[in-house]
Amino acid sequence: MEEKRKCKILYFSLSDEMRREEKLEWFRDTKFEDIDFERIRPDEKGNWLNITDNDFDSLIPVCSKETKLGKGGHAIFGLYTSTIKTNRDEWVFDYDKNTLIQKIKFFIEKYNQQIESNLTHNNDLDYSIKWSRDLKNKLYKKRKIVFNENLIFKIPSRPFLKQFWYAEKILNDVLTENHYLISGNNFDLENVMINFSGVGMIKPPQFLVSRQIPDYSILEATQCLPLYRYEKGEKVENITDWALELFEKRYGSVEEGGLSIEDRDLSVGNTLPSTLHPRISKQDIFHYVYAVLHDPKYRTKYAQNLKRDFPKIPLYSDFWKWANAGKKLMDLHLNYEKIEERVLRVEDRGSSGVSRKENRENTTLNTLAPRSKLKANKELGEIYIDEQTTLTGVPPLAWEYKLGNRSA
Repeated sequence: MEEKRKCKILYFSLSDEMRREEKLEWFRDTKFEDIDFERIRPDEKGNWLNITDNDFDSLIPVCSKETKLGKGGHAIFGLYTSTIKTNRDEWVFDYDKNTLIQKIKFFIEKYNQQIESNLTHNNDLDYSIKWSRDLKNKLYKKRKIVFNENLIFKIPSRPFLKQFWYAEKILNDVLTENHYLISGNNFDLENVMINFSGVGMIKPPQFLVSRQIPDYSILEATQCLPLYRYEKGEKVENITDWALELFEKRYGSVEEGGLSIEDRDLSVGNTLPSTLHPRISKQDIFHYVYAVLHDPKYRTKYAQNLKRDFPKIPLYSDFWKWANAGKKLMDLHLNYEKIEERVLRVEDRGSSGVSRKENRENTTLNTLAPRSKLKANKELGEIYIDEQTTLTGVPPLAWEYKLGNRSA
């Protein structure tokens, strides 16, 4: 029997700074046997690109398939799930509620007409509405839809942006039992969840909290970690008892009647005497996880790991510093609509460089559509919308905040 041979991976790359002509010249003059290849040895998981050399595997799993399915394993969260993947966002989402109602009624009418027509072949469908494999299966099972305005909710569709959503099970591919465990059968139960970009994404890892299950594209292939789940109508904490015990052992706790996070001044950096530790709750752990996931050093160190695996977190020395920071950050992200607006100045200038007021008599200048620019000047704190409109007064700190690799 022929012995199996292991594959060898050899790698070589030309400099990105080389011009096209220089690269072509190199290929013309270089023999294959003279190329100085680098031997790449895959890691234990078979990765041979972007190989990491860190302690990620020794960190605490935030979630795992085994824990979710009750098949053993340990993780901080019991349930995790993908967010709402509708396969027809343009139909079930809209910024205007009345427009959404009109679209949904039109869709339902067309869909129900197909049922009454007793169609047997996909080519006979009315393609003025958007079909999917799942919706076709429901059609052939003759599952009619009845419009219900109570199924309209406002949920996050993009970072810091909400739209009206029609939460009807037939029209959304696919609403699962997990979604109802998080928000109830009518999507009206209280919750809060940490959303994170899925495995295999190209962009840097992204994390964002929300009160409602968001759209699947709010980040990338978005997964969510709810604080609670609802089982038989009862609210159950989704952070596991194993996690609570782990954090209590690591950071200590006090007897019944001890301090909770609400009972003390938790400004960042403020600590209690080592002999007195506040009682850790599962919500405190939730805040801690959110802070760690946003730590720039953490996200830089484990950037490649977070693209390939579910998040894992370290246990830093000062739990309460991180828990409080996470609580404050979460409050900003959840209540961004209530934050006092920073008013930016708007300069509206004509293409000649003088104000439109000075050119009000120039009809041609004022009626031509300005060309889009969409450029920024961080040093001056300016954003150029088009050749006539400039936002000024953007504070330096605003440029530093990013969600993934996208600037606010």
